[in-house]
Amino acid sequence: MEKAPEAFRTISEVADELEVPKHVLRFWEAKFAQLKPMKRGGGRRYYRPEDVALLRGIRLLLYSDGYTIRGVQKILREHGARYVMDYRGLAEEAYPDEPPHPEIPDIASEAARVPVTREMGSVEDELHALIDEIEACRQILATADTQD
Repeated sequence: MEKAPEAFRTISEVADELEVPKHVLRFWEAKFAQLKPMKRGGGRRYYRPEDVALLRGIRLLLYSDGYTIRGVQKILREHGARYVMDYRGLAEEAYPDEPPHPEIPDIASEAARVPVTREMGSVEDELHALIDEIEACRQILATADTQD
């Protein structure tokens, strides 16, 4: 039986729906202050429909449009969460003949290259952004290791 559209989703359900690993969702929570799923006992996350819509927009910006974490943060600051939630519809209106990009790039190969984005200036800025992301991942992994 399928859940109602307004029902809360677990991290597993959201990860399956968006085709991203659960640790990526946790990482995005650390990077985007606008993501605030409800947490119950034991730290169990429950995502509201608005959370899922925001995650879907973030995923589209990162994986389909090639924005960096920092670029998406800038969009959220300048345009707000509602803009990112509605981004898929805005993109489809602007490019109706373009097919969607369902595949998710290999994160390791993506990290190995310096992406060309609309939001970042120099290669040095890009490298600093990647170092910040790697450090955040290291901290998440270190925290996970100490909890086991």
